[in-house]
Amino acid sequence: MKPSRRPNNPCFSSGPCAKRPGWSPAVLDQALLGRSHRSGAGKARLEEVIERSKRLLGMPSDWRLAVVAGSDTGAVEMALWSLLGARGIDMLAWENFGEGWVADVKRMKLPDVRVLSAPYGRLPELSAVDFERDVVFTWNGTTSGVRVPNGDWIAAGRTGLVICDATSAVFAMRLPWQKLDVATWSWQKALGGEAAHGMLALSPRAVERLLAYTPPWPLPKLFRLTSGGKLNEGVFRGETINTPSMLCVEDAIDSLKWAESGGGLEALVRRCEQNLAAIAIWVEGSSWARFLAEEPNTRSQTSPCLKIIDPAFTALSPEERFLASRRIARRIEEEGAGYDIASHRASPPGLRIWTGATVEASDVEALLPWLDWAWEEERRAKRVA
Repeated sequence: MKPSRRPNNPCFSSGPCAKRPGWSPAVLDQALLGRSHRSGAGKARLEEVIERSKRLLGMPSDWRLAVVAGSDTGAVEMALWSLLGARGIDMLAWENFGEGWVADVKRMKLPDVRVLSAPYGRLPELSAVDFERDVVFTWNGTTSGVRVPNGDWIAAGRTGLVICDATSAVFAMRLPWQKLDVATWSWQKALGGEAAHGMLALSPRAVERLLAYTPPWPLPKLFRLTSGGKLNEGVFRGETINTPSMLCVEDAIDSLKWAESGGGLEALVRRCEQNLAAIAIWVEGSSWARFLAEEPNTRSQTSPCLKIIDPAFTALSPEERFLASRRIARRIEEEGAGYDIASHRASPPGLRIWTGATVEASDVEALLPWLDWAWEEERRAKRVA
């Protein structure tokens, strides 16, 4: 039977993600519209985003944090093009975005790049990573639903830099700052901010590299974190290189205040864990779906991906499996029960449900019966035998 209950908020996109509970456009009433981001008030707002983010995340006081252009992608590219090339590099990839960073680094034509990869659903062999080299990895594979379980595998006495694409993980998982040197994320993920703005966090070791090493390629203006051999400190005090949207800045401040008032980072992590637990209970009783992540301790608590294991589905051609999974997602969307839950186009055909901290567990629970209904509808349509 078609379920009668729908989520109060059917937004399950993996970016931009659901707005925080209780959000309305009224929270933007004090946005500095028509004002320069370089004005005293504008810089103060940007600096507020930086300082609230650092406090909420428990970031060490000697780390620097900046608002940058181009969402998480822009932040990662700034790190890669500004820092790499001083020593050998280990690149880790187990899904689409990690593979993208590998492709970008290969374009740099560096002489010593080693790639440790794994198929969707698994992690590379983490024990094989050499921390005498620079290491680049994604904490959470947003398109595979596979994350690193913790930071225990990262050597404390490393000599290379550890560069972490932490989008879909920051504000949702506990990051061991002492094991990282660079972390990046975007506003559009865990706290439901708006697109096009990224965050770049640098440890003292990363800053030391910036000052001691000059890449052999010219850096575009958007990537320049140093000038005349000195760090551009203003970037880390709200003096952004690009022009940010002050409307989005106000929205980011609102989401940070919401997170603070609700119990801080630990409360955000618990909300994500509860959302994942609701899906895990459903998967345990499902005859047709499983987590794409093969190991329970690597399941993402923000972007869990589901694969369809029914033999009638797996017997289809790759194109037919892709179309069938898209039809399942579209049926649910047409019913207003869940938006944007199709798997990423680069992933194995299936479903992906955003379960970050701005999503209510009750909405996840209300969505799950619709998955069963849509699957049965697909079967009844004779497209799946």
